[in-house]
Amino acid sequence: MRFTFWRFLTLIPAAVVGAVLVAALPALAADDAAPAKIAVLIIDGQNNHKWQDTTPAIKEMLGKTGRFTVDVATTPEKKAAKEAWDKFRPDFAKYGAVLMNYNGDNWPDEVNKSFEKYMTNGGGLVFYHAGVFAFADWKAFNDMMGMGWRKANQGMRLTIDADGKEVRTPSGEGPASGHGPAHPFGIDVRDPKHPVMEGLPAKFMHVKDELYHGMRGPLTGMHILATAFSDKKSGGTGTNEPMVWTVPVGKGKVFVTLLGHDVAATTAPSSAVLISRGLEWAATGKVTLSVPEGLETENPKH
Repeated sequence: MRFTFWRFLTLIPAAVVGAVLVAALPALAADDAAPAKIAVLIIDGQNNHKWQDTTPAIKEMLGKTGRFTVDVATTPEKKAAKEAWDKFRPDFAKYGAVLMNYNGDNWPDEVNKSFEKYMTNGGGLVFYHAGVFAFADWKAFNDMMGMGWRKANQGMRLTIDADGKEVRTPSGEGPASGHGPAHPFGIDVRDPKHPVMEGLPAKFMHVKDELYHGMRGPLTGMHILATAFSDKKSGGTGTNEPMVWTVPVGKGKVFVTLLGHDVAATTAPSSAVLISRGLEWAATGKVTLSVPEGLETENPKH
């Protein structure tokens, strides 16, 4: 007669069996449930915003989720010598996603080509706030971003009208990129089924921040996830400006959030949820991070 482990269990007291299984199963479940952490690279070093403050805040914020490991690649300072730039060679392939907290001098061509290859082969990219100012003359970069902070003649503009329909304004018509005085404003979710937006309130409030308007670019493949009403009383345009969107790039995924002028606006729940879930989605195509408590909701009048 074969003597199996399960037959052995029938020969010992039930209480002992129960204790053994109860002790073993939670550990197995915990191992199975814990996904591998996503490696994220934040790029900073030049910016017309205080990257020295926001990069550490983002790194700490992401670390607290337990979902990410975070490295930082800091570029040489503005107008640095070629020798300094020769040392800036991020190994993009090591990372599930890259977060752009940079706008400044052009990268070396070798870095640009490496980054384009990374994205085409399935990399993840998150544009954060003033990251959309960067590289107006780098075509592939503008294609990845969809639209960014540009002059009125540097691409088309995309907004959402009062009926929820997309409105495309030709290059050279309408406003250039800008913003009025910083103020709190409401965020309207436009695609509640997207993994990043799923579970978020249809409308939620964001803290005092710059509400960007008049973004410009090629718009190729752009999918708007959320907008904010840019009120003329607050120096805005009187229409719904995209705040969050995605762009496909080869096998890669791009997520853009315009929120986060400073540490307070970046780490507020309304922004933190987008950065963290956007990074997870850009890296994996899925979102496991829960919606945080503390999202204030209201029905903004527009």
